[in-house]
Amino acid sequence: MAKQGQTNQDRETTGLEGKGLEGLTAAASHAAESSPAGGRGLPPVHLWNPPFCGDLDMRIGSDGTWFYMGTPIGRPALVRLFSTILKREGDKHFLVTPVEKVGIRVDDAPFLAVEMQKQDDERGRLLRFRTNVDDWVDCEKGHCLRFEAAADGGLTPYLHVRADLWAKVTRALYYDLVDMGEERMVDGQQMFGVESGGEFFAMADAKQVRDAL
Repeated sequence: MAKQGQTNQDRETTGLEGKGLEGLTAAASHAAESSPAGGRGLPPVHLWNPPFCGDLDMRIGSDGTWFYMGTPIGRPALVRLFSTILKREGDKHFLVTPVEKVGIRVDDAPFLAVEMQKQDDERGRLLRFRTNVDDWVDCEKGHCLRFEAAADGGLTPYLHVRADLWAKVTRALYYDLVDMGEERMVDGQQMFGVESGGEFFAMADAKQVRDAL
């Protein structure tokens, strides 16, 4: 049912309250038209505060797979499209358009960092990460790495992509980060971590790392 004052055209172009992928796709496509550079950039979801319209049966698994009504979404272009209207508020994630907002479930992080490149600039080493939706993120101030304790006793790295949305770094790339790690004094404590973009991102206490090797 339409909200009071909402036109038929509004319902057709937003579509978040619909039950099918067609409506969701139309909604995301319509929202993408609000992005800079004629749709080639990301929609300004941080500026949108529409009313909440309920939860949607959509989930992002811990491996980065998107599910709709329990079925994996097998079209990468569609996953990419939905990712552009993703927004986080507190501990919850939403798909948003300028006029509607629906909640979705995220098992861990909404993105996965699947590729890493090493470059050099005036700051020294720069690590660049590609996510599973083909965004490239420079690891630097504002796009930091953080490390959390994993269930197996190791560490799980996360990269800040944008607006409190994070990408979990794959285990293979984590080992690459460890290989290029070094020890530095941070706030009076010797820490083990990795440098990128002129910033040092601490992984763990240096002594704990040495003892584990």
